[in-house]
Amino acid sequence: MTTETREPTRARAVLSTEDFRLLREAVLFYLKAHEDAPESNKFNHLYHRLGSVAPRR
Repeated sequence: MTTETREPTRARAVLSTEDFRLLREAVLFYLKAHEDAPESNKFNHLYHRLGSVAPRR
């Protein structure tokens, strides 16, 4: 009896570049509507992190 070892399958991307662009746009919309919100700083950081993943067009 032979034992066959299988290599793990490659991980697939969950989000596309287009998804990151849409998320970034949604976060920007939120930031503009909630400029004075206490958590806006966290959303600002998220906006910039999303920009580093999906290059602007």
